[in-house]
Order: sequence, then C-alpha cells, then structure tokens
Amino acid sequence: MAESFMTGPEHEETDIVIVGAGSAGCVLASRLSVRRDLNVTVLEAGGSDRSLWVRMPIGYGGAFHHPRLNWRYMTEPDPGLGGRAAYWPRGKVIGGSSSINAMVFIRGQARDYDAWAEAGNTGWSYQDLLPAFRRLEDNLAGSDTYRAAGGPITITDIAAHAHSLGHAFLDAARRAGFRDNADFNGADQEGVGFYQITTRRGLRCSAATGYLRPALKRSNLRLETEAHVTRILFKGHRAVGVEYRKGDRLVSLRARREVILSAGAIGSPQILQLSGIGDPERLSALGIETVLARPQVGRNLQDHVGFDFVYEATVPTLNSVLGPLMARGMAGLRYVATRGGPLSLSVNQAGGFVRSGPGRDRPNLQLYFSPLSYTRAVPGKRRLTKPDSFPGFMMGLSNCHPRSRGWLHVRSADPAEPPEIHPRYYAEPEDMEEMLEGTEILRRIAAEAPVAGVVREEKLPGAGVTGREDMADYIRARSGSVFHPCGTCAMGPDPATSVVDPELRVHGIAGLRVADASIMPTIPAGNLGAPCLMIGERAAELIRAVN
Repeated sequence: MAESFMTGPEHEETDIVIVGAGSAGCVLASRLSVRRDLNVTVLEAGGSDRSLWVRMPIGYGGAFHHPRLNWRYMTEPDPGLGGRAAYWPRGKVIGGSSSINAMVFIRGQARDYDAWAEAGNTGWSYQDLLPAFRRLEDNLAGSDTYRAAGGPITITDIAAHAHSLGHAFLDAARRAGFRDNADFNGADQEGVGFYQITTRRGLRCSAATGYLRPALKRSNLRLETEAHVTRILFKGHRAVGVEYRKGDRLVSLRARREVILSAGAIGSPQILQLSGIGDPERLSALGIETVLARPQVGRNLQDHVGFDFVYEATVPTLNSVLGPLMARGMAGLRYVATRGGPLSLSVNQAGGFVRSGPGRDRPNLQLYFSPLSYTRAVPGKRRLTKPDSFPGFMMGLSNCHPRSRGWLHVRSADPAEPPEIHPRYYAEPEDMEEMLEGTEILRRIAAEAPVAGVVREEKLPGAGVTGREDMADYIRARSGSVFHPCGTCAMGPDPATSVVDPELRVHGIAGLRVADASIMPTIPAGNLGAPCLMIGERAAELIRAVN
C-alpha cells in the first residue's frame, strides 16, 4: 500500500498525537506530557471552554444545544422510540462532554469491569482499575479503601445543598423498601442517596479544568483547537500521523510514536471508517479505500435509555427558581456572590441503583429525582430555563445493562457530515420488560410519605395509564437517550469480534490506539464520565510502559 503521508500543503511533526481533548484525551495529555522527552500534540475540533455555560454548573442547560459547544447529533428514526429520532448532545469543546454533562460522578459496578476481564481483557477487572479510579479524584468527603483525595477531579457531596424535595424522595424510597447508600462509588452501588458531582468551589471541574489546563504549562504539550481531523495517515499497516483541517488550512501531522483516538463513541469510529478501517463493502460504496477490513468498527453501540414520570406538587420546586426571569436573576446574583445556590448544582440531585424485581441478582435500574419538570419539552430536548409554569418535579429511571445493540456508520467520505446513528432502543424485549417493572417502582415511591403528601397530580403518564400495553406505549413515546453512548470500538482479544485489544491497540494496525467510551465492551451501570476518565488513566499507563 502506498504511503499516504505528506498529502497536505502543510506538514508538522510530534511524538504522540491525541485526537480529541475530551474526558480521556485530557487525561492522556496530562499524564503523557509528564515525560519531558515526549512531545504531545492534542487536536480538538471544538473551541475554548471559557464559557458561562461550561463553567457554571447548571449552565449545561445552555450548552445542551449550543452550536459552538455541542455536536448536536440526531439519530435515525428509531422503532424503539415509536419512529422518533433521538437527540444526542456531545461536547464539541475543550473538555469534551465533561464540559457539558450533568456532572454526576458514578464509577459503575465492580461486576461490570470484572466481566470485561472475564471476556479476555486482562488488566481491566475492578481491582485492576481501582487504583486508576482513586488516582483521578479529589473526593472532598475524604479517602478510604475505595475513595481518594488529592487527584485532579474534585468530587462534591451535595446532600447539604440539595432541594428539600430530594430529601423527601429519599425518605419515600426508604419507606418503599430501598436502603440508603451514602456513596455509590464505595463498596457497593446498590441503594438510594444523593449524587456526587464534579464541581470545585462552585464551578464545574471538567477534564480540562482538572487535567489539561494545568498540563498546558509544559513546553512539550501543544493544544490545537478548532482542528478537525479528517483521516489517519498510514504507511502500510502502520499509523504515521493524521490529517486535520483548521479553517482553510489542511495540515499533515506526523506522529513519530503513536496516534491515539480519543474522539468519543461517535467520533472515533467515524475517523476509523473515514480512514479506511471498517466494513470493506460499505466503505467501497462510499468511495473510501479499505486499509484494513474491520466490520466491527461502529457496531456494538450501547446507550442507557430513560424516561420520566412528571408530578405537579403542592409545594414550590425549582420551576419557580429557573422559570420566571426575576427569580432567575436573583439566583444568578446569589451564585455570583457566593458560588452557591441552585445554579451551583446539577438538577439530577438524588436517585440510586435498584433491582426491578426479586429475581434480579444485582441493580439493573438507575433512578433519578429532579426537583423541576418539563411536560411541554420534546423528550431529550429540555431547556433548564423553560420548565413548567406549575410547581413540578420528575422521577425517572434508565436501564443499567441494556441488551439491545445498535450501530453507526459514515454516510459519505466527507468528514464534515455526521454519521448515521441507529441506537435500536428496546430491540431486545428484555429491555422493555425491566422498564415496565421500573414504572411500578416509581409509583411505589410516589405513594409513600412524604412524597405522597406533596403530590397534587401525576401529570405524566397520568393515573389512567395502568395497563401493560398502554405503559409500554408511554415508555416508547417519552424515552430518550441518557447520553451515554459507548462500545463502538469495542475492546477484546479476538480481532473478529472487537476493534482494539486489551492494550487499546487497533487490531492489525501498528502505532494506533483508541482510548475513550468507544472501547467499552459492555456499558457500565451509571453515568459514564468517571469511567471515561479512568480509561484515560489506564491508557496512559499502557502507553508509558512502551514509549
């Protein structure tokens, strides 16, 4: 195969190229540039994270559709959602999705990672990964066997600052038979409690805040923003660099040692396919020359899908704080003066991990409580500044370990065109079955004091929706992504069924690794921000061992 390097009008060199300054990419940039003999270049398609919508914790409501901060992907119409398309926000900014997410910090269940190791991914069991999880965090509650202090990412316990209805939700959940869990990231994930979030002194603590910005003081680390990688450059079956476009410039950047894709569960498989690594038949139809046949690229797509029940309350909720202009102004003044109040928090304040039935051998549902509501919003397209006019709150759930698998693929050879995304939600009947079981849990909690005493009405789905078929219709109509796509460059020992090996090297290509949510063989239980940071830590260990 002919060498494709030196195709652009401008040429640069470095030792290691990291594509994407997201959660894992920021970690890699920091940990690898500690080596002063390594020149590290990070290419980020987005721009600066110096934005109110990024820095103020509740600002993620503004970043949710922001064209400068967000890729704003849409899936194809999905049968599992009744033919609707789903909205998939992804960070197009320094820090990636850690700069626009809801900041909830959840590691996942130990068995999630043990299953990775049992599938042949040596070095990825929970005990193997616990040091990486501990290394990345500065838990303000202190350190113990499972938790640590002093790391780059600050973890804040919000129990003392959460809305009073969050405490009511937890009281009702206990009465409904669920146990307390003060730390979902400790010895056991099961139970209900307040979520911990990644904030520091009232500001978002993203991967960029914790890892990348301090590291940029090093002369051997370079960050190039608004640099859209168009393809990987090869010499035979070795990655030797990347091509990227910045404005009207096209640049070939040679990597003397390695190319690392950290562009996320959508971006990394997209770049591989654009570069000729994928399904030869589909690539050929798009005019893309096959470098290596790897049909698994873009397959194994997984995501947590969820929905909410909406209640009208007899007491004030955050609707009265985030809705009226004057109230928002007062909350803003409080935040500016104290870095406190509701603008310093996420709206996903309480919840937990529960079993949908006695036959489940571990928690299979994640619960969410939010002290505000949206009945007029299209599912997945809410705006925090436009809640309902009545006092409302939401209780919702998502599946921890969906069995359904989707796929994505580039539509054309044009790097600027987003890929087609097929989530295939509820394609496996078991996924719908556990969600139906979950609706009974939501209503059990709502029927217990003190929540029952503040409910004026179940607005959605409404008390009249009780039958199995009607409830399934509601779930399909109101479900949306919980914004945890992963698995599209799955890790595994067998090239026939995976994309990268346990060292995160792309099977069959030298000098090329993937390190982000796309490498997850199966999705962990809970939010994926913390697991993505862990993957960055683990990848840095693997790369430093050979470079």
